[in-house]
Amino acid sequence: MNETRWASLPGARSGADYAKRFAELAASGADVHGEAAFCARLVEADARILDAGCGTGRVATRLAELGFDCVGVDADPSMVAQARSAAPDLRWIDADLAEMDGDDELTGPFDLVVAAGNVMPLLSPGSEARVLAALAERLAPGGRLVAGFGLDAAHLPLDEAPFGLAEYDRWCAVAGLDLEGRYATWSGEEFDGGGYAVSVHRRRT
Repeated sequence: MNETRWASLPGARSGADYAKRFAELAASGADVHGEAAFCARLVEADARILDAGCGTGRVATRLAELGFDCVGVDADPSMVAQARSAAPDLRWIDADLAEMDGDDELTGPFDLVVAAGNVMPLLSPGSEARVLAALAERLAPGGRLVAGFGLDAAHLPLDEAPFGLAEYDRWCAVAGLDLEGRYATWSGEEFDGGGYAVSVHRRRT
């Protein structure tokens, strides 16, 4: 298994430091729950949600506070440890998105899978299609995959984007997912061809 692009980034990125950064943003008045609010509008009140690449658990924790049944999974042990510390009553799984077989908590079906925070571009090179297929498998028929990620160096911690939207859509189509909507931000503004996109794909019934 190749190292993820996330793990190969220079500099230390502890879960505690990451959580502190968002806590400071929240204290300054910034809205740090845009992803959760976006996802909440797409599902029924009793929906089951998988936060794929959950990091410190910010999105899943907020969705759980809104009443949804949430599971978080991430390959970075430091991030998962922070999520467990902050929300010990939720289910946090330490696993690579390309290797999720064998864990009953991750078998689904889920009504929605969310991959926020540049999860897709920071996967292991060459694993993107396999990860999308694995996530699609875990969706209920008609369930949605929501992914937000940068499309250029200005919106990524990388020198360049490893793939574009056309390639991403092709991988989704092969996995049985059809594009339902695309937005420029988590607030729902129409996608204008800029450097960031939030894509909603729906599993075929």
